[in-house]
Parts: sequence; structure tokens; C-alpha cells
Amino acid sequence: MAELSRDVLIIGAGVAGASTAKELRKIGFPGSILLLGRELDAPYERPPATKDYLAGKIERAEATWLSPEWCEENDVELRLRTSVLKVDTEAKVAKLQGGDEVSYGHVVFATGANVRRLNIEGNDLEGLHYIRALRNADSIRGELPQVQSAATIGGSYIGCEVAATLTTHGIATTVVMQEDHPMQIGFGEQAARYVRSVLEANGVTVLGGKAVEGLSGDDERVEQLRCADGSTVDAQLVIIGIGAVPDVMTAKGAGLEIGESGGIKVDAQLRASAPASYAAGDCAEFESVLFGDRRRIEHQDVAIEMGKTVAHNINGAGEDFTFVPYFWSDLADWLSLEYVGNASKGWDEELVRGSIDDGAFSVWYVKDGTLVATLSIGRSEDLMEARRLIAERASVDALRDAVPDVDADLASL
Repeated sequence: MAELSRDVLIIGAGVAGASTAKELRKIGFPGSILLLGRELDAPYERPPATKDYLAGKIERAEATWLSPEWCEENDVELRLRTSVLKVDTEAKVAKLQGGDEVSYGHVVFATGANVRRLNIEGNDLEGLHYIRALRNADSIRGELPQVQSAATIGGSYIGCEVAATLTTHGIATTVVMQEDHPMQIGFGEQAARYVRSVLEANGVTVLGGKAVEGLSGDDERVEQLRCADGSTVDAQLVIIGIGAVPDVMTAKGAGLEIGESGGIKVDAQLRASAPASYAAGDCAEFESVLFGDRRRIEHQDVAIEMGKTVAHNINGAGEDFTFVPYFWSDLADWLSLEYVGNASKGWDEELVRGSIDDGAFSVWYVKDGTLVATLSIGRSEDLMEARRLIAERASVDALRDAVPDVDADLASL
């Protein structure tokens, strides 16, 4: 028999797991809650790791999302530096690092994702970093005083945000990526060209269409990045940001079904394939009521809202996850962008509102005649209506004339 018994066991103390615990208490759930995390830090926001925290503008405490004090005051048992070795979903028992066994009424897998590793020559050199946690940012910050040049591998949010942050510290930084323009995969060529122009105007070198083949250096520290076409980039610091893979090791060990994206397969109510089991956050591949297919989305606000839905369903609500995804990104103080919806399954038409040349525009992404996402740069006023129209599965026929007309009232659509 297990030594401990808890009504809700949450595996993973990122914002998805923390949101589940916080929402359970908010809605008056009376049972016991055990929140387990492998990191040293209490649940915190990850976006500052590449922006304000890396830049030294905020301290660690300012990134905290759920404090130990809150947990104590609200009777949530928070255990850090604790891994789950095994979950028996039939017996409803989890074995923890250190030997403890915990029986549970409900289990939530909120194990997040791990950085995608790049297997190239020289990947054991000093000065090479991945960044996902605040402590990764600490390691990079510690090296900045001795660095004059840097490179980021990958042209998505991580690579661009880090490049902007390092450049503001006076470090000559190059973004190296396989696509032609930064953020092109997520936003398309029109918006990506604008993002590139902002980076380059502020001193970042952008190299598109490049595959990194290896790293080299003397005295065990990286000095140069080598591309497959033979070109090289001088860099005393290299940060790799080529995506993430869902952390499903514990879920696989528990026998949970894994989806095509590699995430834990859950239904529209975020229930996994075993009884009384749920998944939320970056590790979850969910049945999307909004888009009519299966998705896995790695954004903080999505993870938080998933945690809330799980909490409600543990409490018997039986509700679907219907949140319209939202995320934002800042490139230093040069550029802020916001995005609602999700076009990860592609799009076949773009509508532009405003002026790309003036840096105040929104791009509306349409797939199969239906609005699926909207990107805003300098036009945050478009987002509320865009979000509503995405939720309503608005037809492009209703948008094609109104969206490009900045004088048109989107609220009337």
C-alpha cells in the first residue's frame, strides 16, 4: 500500500501544472493536491528567459508564476527537485524519486517539453547553449562579459529574441537558419521579411538558407560556426533554438497513448487514455473543438488555460477546451508582435490590414475558406475582433473586403 495518498497528483510544475493547482483552489476544490517539479525553482514563466531575464532587467522572483508562499497558504503541497519514476494508472499509484509512493484520485501529466538537440561536430565545446529554463539564461549571462560575437541557430522566436537581447548588450550577433527569413515558418514571407528588416536595422546579421554543419574552436571553446555551403560565422557564444519535443517519458511508462505529434493523446476535455488521467501544456496533443483536428501548441497562455480546463473537469465540469490560442513576442524594444489562433497546419491565403512598410499591420491567415489565425504588429486593436472571428469560424467571404479596409468596422462582421 502506498505511503501517501493525495486526491490530485500533478506531475510537472510549469505553468500548466501550477495553473491546474491554482484553479482547483479558486473553484473551491477541497481535496489534497501534490504538485511535483524537477527544477529547483517554483513554477515560473519561461518567456523572460530569452528576453527581460536574460537582459538582466528583471530578477528571478519577478518571473515566478506560483510562489511557495501561495502554495502553503492554499494547502497545495509543492515538492521541487522531485522526479516521478513510474505511474501505475490501474492501481493509481506513482513512485517518486527517493522511494516514496503516492496513491492518487486523479493524475495530471504536465511534463512540458525538452529542447530539440542538434547533433553536429563540435557540440561538446564550451560556449554552446540551449535555452528553455531560467538557469540556462543564468549560464549565458555569466559568459557575456567575455563575449564579443555570438550566433543563434534557428530563426524562430527563441533565436530572434536571444539575438535581439544580445545585440542590446553590444554583442555582434548573427541569426543562422535554414528558412529564408526569420519566423517565416510561422508567419509567412510577408511578415517574415518585415521581421528581418527590423533585426537588420538594429544591427543583427541574418543569414537565411543556411544549414549548420559544425562548430570549431581552440582551447575547448567555440570560436566559429561552419555551414554546409562552406561559409563560416565567428561566434564565441552559440545558442541553439530549433524547437522542442514533448516530454512524454513518464506518460509512455504509464502506458498512455501518444499522438502523431509525439504528445500525450487527450480528448477535447484533456482526458488521457487511462482512467482519471489528464494532460496539459506542451506535452499534450488535444482534440481541438475549435479547429476540428488534433493539435499540440507550445504557448504559455495555452498551457495556463489547459490547466484551468483540467481543474474544472477534475471537479466534474465535463467541459471542452475551447480557448483561442494567444502568444506574444518581443525583440528587445524594437518590435512587439501578438498572435491569436493557430495556423500550424498551414494556410492558403493571407489578408493584410494596415501597412507593412509603416510597421503597423495585421496578417489574417485563411485555410480552406476559414480564418484560422491573425498576427498583429503595431495593430493590437485588431486582435479582439480577430479572436472572436476565429472562434466563430468566420468565412473569408465575410472578411475579404473588410479586413484590408482600415476604415471598416470589424465589429460589424
